[in-house]
Amino acid sequence: MKLLIQRAKQGQVSVDNAVIGKIDTGLVVLVGFGQHDDETLPSRKIWQTLLSKMLELRIFPDSAGKMNLSLLEYGGKVLLIPQFTLYADARKGRRPSFTDACPPQTAEQLFGRFVQDVRSAMPQPDTDVQCGRFGAEMDVSLTNWGPVTISLTDTDFVKP
Repeated sequence: MKLLIQRAKQGQVSVDNAVIGKIDTGLVVLVGFGQHDDETLPSRKIWQTLLSKMLELRIFPDSAGKMNLSLLEYGGKVLLIPQFTLYADARKGRRPSFTDACPPQTAEQLFGRFVQDVRSAMPQPDTDVQCGRFGAEMDVSLTNWGPVTISLTDTDFVKP
C-alpha cells in the first residue's frame, strides 16, 4: 500500500468533464495497492498505521504559522484518488511495467474500504471526504500548498 499525500488549498477530480469530487483546504491523496496486498490488508496493523499517519501528520499551520496541526485538528477535507501507477517499475526500458500493482478487482475493493475507513474517521463523512472513480480516466487538479508532498509506503513501517 502506498499513499502520496499532498497538502492542498483546493483539489478536484473530474470524469468526462464532470466534477465528481472537490475539496477546499485539506489533503489530496493518491492511493495505490501492490501485488502483495490482498483482501486481508484492512485487518492488518499496517492498514491502521497508514490511515492514522495520514490523518495525524502535523503538516497544517497553527496560529503561529508553524506546521503543527493535523488534518483533523485543522479541520481540513480529504480527496482520495485511486492510483495504480504508484506501483510503476521504470527501471528497464522506457515503458513502465505495472506488474507490481494489485489486480484491479482486489484493488477496487481495497480502495472502497479505504474510503469507508477514512470517512468513519472524519467529523462530517459525507462532506469531508471526496474521491475519484476507480478505473476511470480522471482529470485531477490541485493547488499544492507549500508545496508539501509526503510519501507513505507500507514498507516504511516494516522492521528489518
